Parts: sequence; C-alpha cells; structure tokens
Amino acid sequence: MLVLLPPSEGKTPAPAAAPPLDLASLSHPGLTPVREKVLDALVAVSARPDACDVLGVSRGLVDEVARNVVLRSAPAARASRVYTGVLYGAAGLDTLTPAARARAVASVRVVSALWGVLTVDDVVPAYRLSMGTDLPGIGPLAAAWRGPLGVELTQRTEDELVVDCRSAAYRAAWTPPAGARWVDVRVLREVDGRRSVVSHHAKHTRGVLTRHLVTRRGRDPRDADELAHAASALVGDALHAVELGPEPRRGARTLSLVVV
Repeated sequence: MLVLLPPSEGKTPAPAAAPPLDLASLSHPGLTPVREKVLDALVAVSARPDACDVLGVSRGLVDEVARNVVLRSAPAARASRVYTGVLYGAAGLDTLTPAARARAVASVRVVSALWGVLTVDDVVPAYRLSMGTDLPGIGPLAAAWRGPLGVELTQRTEDELVVDCRSAAYRAAWTPPAGARWVDVRVLREVDGRRSVVSHHAKHTRGVLTRHLVTRRGRDPRDADELAHAASALVGDALHAVELGPEPRRGARTLSLVVV
C-alpha cells in the first residue's frame, strides 16, 4: 500500500534548539540533486522584494517567505510534526503506536514542492512553497518533479495499491503508470439526498482514512475492493457511506467517502 498525501499549506516550525536540515539523511536519496536545485532557487527568490508575488502568497505571509531564506540552517523536525492543519490533525501521524508508526513510515508518502516526496519520519524545516509555483531558475515545479518522482515511485506500483489523497496540483507532479492499481479518494457531502464535493471537510476525512489504514489490524488492502472494505469500517462513525466507482478505461478508480 502506498498512501499519497499533499503537504499542509501551513507548517509548524521545529523548536529553536532542533538540529538543522541534513539533505543527505532524507529518504529517497535519488531526489537529492533536484532537492538541492529547488532549495537554492527557493532561497534566492525568497530574498527578493517581490518574493510573495512570485511565490503566489499574500503579503500577510511575508514572515513565512522570509523564513525560506535561512532554510539550510533552520531547525528541522519530523515531517509528521512539521505538517499540520486539517488533514494532518485528523491523521495524527505523530501520535501513533510504534507498530502503526512503522507502518506509516513504510506506506505513507507526502508529495512536496520542495522535497519531492518524504516519509513521515524525514526531518525537514518549515517552509513556504506550493506545487503550482513557476519557480525562477526551475520552472513549473510539477513538471520539474515529474520525472524524478517517476523514478522513485513507479516501481512500487508494480506490487502495491496506490491510495491517492492528493489535491490536483500535487497529483500533477506524478501519476501512476497505466495498469497500476490506483484509487483516487474523493469526499462528498450529502444533504437532503443531494451530494456535492467538499474541500475543507475532505481534508479531514482523508486524514481519518489515512489514520485508519495505518492503525487497523490485518494486512494492507491490495486492490480497490479491499480498500473500500477497509474504509467501510468507518461508516456510522466518521462516514455516512463508502462507494467504489466502476473500473475506468484508464487512470484511477474512484473511492467516494460520503459525509453528512
């Protein structure tokens, strides 16, 4: 099982006394050359007067952008602590038992505009950068990461089910190859018999599913039907219904998690 998550937009900085980033210690070392280039480009653009405009963030986030300038020496912490927000609050990846944490380290990957892909145990500083950015010196980040992420992740799709909880911007950085067992997780709200796509609650629900997948007993789901069966355990508590779409001609199969 390979669970793909987007990063949180906001990040929680590590304590001031925490050690700084060590790029060589991160998982997926094949990504180190691209990480170096993206990091250097981000540091450079974040020092510019127009940094907020280039990075596509509001002026109210100027302090977070300024923090990018010192990323190489900034204190770092495990990704499970740095990434916060609705999805990660629901997933609780920093409050797992040792067994569940080992499962999460093996199965969960965070797709990142700066680091490419991380495990929940990778140690990184807080930063501000989104995958939709056209970064000077690099270009559109989704395109820059597509090839390297393919090298790192495609082989896993030969034997594992891909549970895709990413947003569209991060899905653009890599998609599983044709023939992969790939499920796109979407969240719908049902009110008075009508269903609609939701955004804020979708993050929470995807986080709930992620925690369930790494804490439940039994082996990991191996295909879409087994994933739907695993998710059905949440019906009556976190979910109203679980529905699995038909086999598509190409691309991902859709798992709809219905909330009320």
